[in-house]
Amino acid sequence: MGIECESKRRYALLLAARDSEYVKKVYGGYFNVFVAAFGDVEEQEEKWDMYQVVDGEFPDMNELENYDGFVVSGSPYDAYGDDNWILELCHLLQTLFSMQKKVLGICFGHQVLCRALGGKVGKSNSGWDIGLRKVNIVKDFSPCSFLETLVETPPALTIIECHQDEVWEVPTGAQVIAFSDKTGVEMFTIGDHILGIQGHPEYPKDILNNLIERLLNQDSIETELANVARSKLETADPDSKCWQEICKAFLKGYWNPYLSIEQ
Repeated sequence: MGIECESKRRYALLLAARDSEYVKKVYGGYFNVFVAAFGDVEEQEEKWDMYQVVDGEFPDMNELENYDGFVVSGSPYDAYGDDNWILELCHLLQTLFSMQKKVLGICFGHQVLCRALGGKVGKSNSGWDIGLRKVNIVKDFSPCSFLETLVETPPALTIIECHQDEVWEVPTGAQVIAFSDKTGVEMFTIGDHILGIQGHPEYPKDILNNLIERLLNQDSIETELANVARSKLETADPDSKCWQEICKAFLKGYWNPYLSIEQ
């Protein structure tokens, strides 16, 4: 699946979740959500493809060289699970790492990327993190080239979170560049070609609200937790523009200077 255009760059979404009825109805599927957040398709500069890895659909290994970057989505599955598709995804990520292809992991993608490259992931000892979370950027971390054009590294950014698993230990050579009071590894990098983000920079608030409702109906979370998360969503917003520009800067090697980090 892809959005056709005069291709100067080519990216692939490795979708590790099935579309919810809400996302299909409102957005036409998660693919459109990710492309809206990270793509520049309207400028006819790139092409995005989707592989539903959760259902065993993977790119041809002979085609990997044709891609400029890959995004691994969130998922309701455990990144430390041994489902066949998760093991195949780990193998693919190891291959992409050896090719030094850019890979951006989001939530589950952040965790499974860590696992595939030798880190450790598991259940959070402090339980679910759902809602808005302030993420602190590590001071004095080694600068990444995709962030070098920032006038100043923001001290903290708010992001949407929805997870009960987390990274316990990053791979050898990885650098933790963000943390929160809930999660020790909110963001990590390896060189300029690996970036993991625990939160959801691509999510609008309505998707999280719908997800909270579904988790409640499945008895996966407590009512009190849901109410606290909803309350925060009513009174504050995530720094989505900044997060999305960070992801674009990583994937495409640029930073849009119009964005104020104070927003």
